[in-house]
Formats: sequence, structure tokens, C-alpha cells
Amino acid sequence: MAQDTTGTKDDPWVLRTPPGTSEYTMYRDGSADPPTLVCVVGATTLTYQARAVGDLHAMLKEVGDWVPLGAADEQKPAKEGTVEAWGRSADNPVGGWYGLRKGYRGRFGMYLPPLLEALGLAELEHNPRNNRMRAL
Repeated sequence: MAQDTTGTKDDPWVLRTPPGTSEYTMYRDGSADPPTLVCVVGATTLTYQARAVGDLHAMLKEVGDWVPLGAADEQKPAKEGTVEAWGRSADNPVGGWYGLRKGYRGRFGMYLPPLLEALGLAELEHNPRNNRMRAL
């Protein structure tokens, strides 16, 4: 379900977590170095490298099947084989964390998948827990 928005600070994507329990906004800051996705969840702001969208889509296409999300805070380990683990792995295209703000680098598997769904790049499950995604 593609959104009719520009994904800028003045016109952000309005998204919901995979279980549908929380709403948040996300926008692209192309003036940042590196270009950044800014995710605003209530009073909390998380930032991720903007290239994560294309990199995650490419990984999902390569896998060719459903991948568990496995969202976890930065301080908690990510379950292997999940989107969250890939978003922190030394084997991903950036060689580690896509999250940019120390202490808030986690939750990649919670906040990035709905953006890929909104952009029409991925299909996402919306169960109370243990959701998965795959490339379109």
C-alpha cells in the first residue's frame, strides 16, 4: 500500500508498527551525511542510514522467502536469521549497524519493514507478534 507522501520532514510517512499497535513517522533527510531516515516514535527519535531501504530490499530479494523481523533494542541480542540481526551484522553492506544514534540503533526490524511496505517494496505480516516480511 504505497503512501501519497514525499517522505520529507514536512510531509513524512505515517506508519504503524507491524502488529499495528503504535503509529510513528519517518522521513528522509538527504542533507545529512550520510543521508538519513529519521524515525519519530512519540518523544523518541531514531536515525538510520537511508540506504537501508535499498539494501534491505536487495537482501530480501536474494533470500526469496519470508524473513522474521526479530525487532530488539540495541542492548539486547538479535535472533540470528532475522531482519534485526541483518541490520546489525558485520556481513551487511555497511559492515554493521544501520542505526546511527548510539543507544537507539536497534529496532531496525520494527521500524524499517513498514516503510518498505508503504513504498511497495515488501509484503509484511501484521500479527500480534513474530511477524515476517518478504520482497515484492
